[in-house]
Amino acid sequence: MNIAVSESERGDVDPGAITDFIEVVLRAEGVSDDASLAVTFTSVDDIADLNERFMGKTGPTDVLSFPIEDASPGNPPQALDGGPPLVLGDIFICNDVVDTHATEYESSFDEELYLMVVHGVLHILGWDHTDDREAAAMESREATHLATVGRTRR
Repeated sequence: MNIAVSESERGDVDPGAITDFIEVVLRAEGVSDDASLAVTFTSVDDIADLNERFMGKTGPTDVLSFPIEDASPGNPPQALDGGPPLVLGDIFICNDVVDTHATEYESSFDEELYLMVVHGVLHILGWDHTDDREAAAMESREATHLATVGRTRR
C-alpha cells in the first residue's frame, strides 16, 4: 500500500505509526495492496476553509475525508485488472481540534487522534453516520479497528 502521512507540527504524532494503523484498517476492510491514500495534518484555518468550501459547514472540524472511488460498508473500491493503481482519496486532520475534543471527551490526544484516523478511513470506504443506525454501525467498526492496536473508542 502507498499511504502518505504528512509531518505534523506536533512532535508527539508519529506518521509511521499512523501509516501502519491505516494499513491494518485497509487490509481488514478488504482493500487491495495496490491502493494509495494521503493523510494531511492541517491548521484550524485551513480545515475551516475546506469544511466551508466542500461540506457547506462553518468553522473548523477534526477530520475531513474526500473519497475518490465509490464505496459502501463492506464493499471497498477495487482496482480494475490491468488498470491503474487504486487511489482512495485524501484525509485532512486538524490536531488542534482533535486536542480540543480530547479534552472535551476526557480522552487522551492519542486516543482521539487514532479515532479520527479510523473515522476518516471509514468515510473513504463509504461508511457514514447520517442516521442512528449508520452511526452505531460505524462506531462499532471503529471500535473493532482501534482494538487491533490496543486502543479504545470513547
